[in-house]
Amino acid sequence: MARAPQRAAARLATVQALYQMEVSGKGLAETQSEFESFWIGNEIEGAQYNEAEIAFFRDILSGVLAEQGPIDRAVDRTLAKGWPLVRVDAVMRAILRAGSYELLKRKDVPARVVIKEYVDVAGAFFERDEAGMINAVLDALAREYRTEEFQERA
Repeated sequence: MARAPQRAAARLATVQALYQMEVSGKGLAETQSEFESFWIGNEIEGAQYNEAEIAFFRDILSGVLAEQGPIDRAVDRTLAKGWPLVRVDAVMRAILRAGSYELLKRKDVPARVVIKEYVDVAGAFFERDEAGMINAVLDALAREYRTEEFQERA
């Protein structure tokens, strides 16, 4: 299997895992183990979950937790005034956190790829307006974190 589909599956699994951790209160080790054993690459209730790049899944999931304070502050600065991250839907929060982590720490992945991938994840859960908001926030963060990728080429 090509690397891009495995990474896309890892991103989706990460968002789902972050959401599950938030609503269930489960910890990193338990959630990671559950996803790797029962969700990733398996069929659940008639839905086939794609194989994911496990190392990538682990890095994003644990990285979001390790960097959550700075990530949340950066997203809060980027969101509209009066609409802090805590007021955003839990799935949307998970998408914004995972995308922000990748933009901040995974310089091996181009910023535009990160943005597109998480907008695609948002499209699985939300309508166009919400996916557009994800795009706008991640684009603003990408331009802050990775200015060099957005500079005009001579």
